[in-house]
Amino acid sequence: MKRKASVSHNDFMVRKLRRDPAFAAGYLKAALEEDDEPRVLLIALRHLAQARGIAKVAKAAGIERESLYRALSVHGNPRLSTLVAVTKAIGLKLTVEAA
Repeated sequence: MKRKASVSHNDFMVRKLRRDPAFAAGYLKAALEEDDEPRVLLIALRHLAQARGIAKVAKAAGIERESLYRALSVHGNPRLSTLVAVTKAIGLKLTVEAA
């Protein structure tokens, strides 16, 4: 019996985000709602940028590719302007609503 090759969680998420814009929007919204760990937003944005292509997102956001990698890294601390530019480049937007 031949087994299917397994796929890493990151690879699965990138593929799903690439194929399903509604899922991508829900994924980012869920990350924004994570109050306890703000780095979840960076992980979500990194997955979304990978799904669209890092170089393409960086160019559309008007930042250098290396800077985008750094901003969305585990130790990243991006400016709000970077977050807005990246979300716009991937076809989404950050929103605020009453808690």
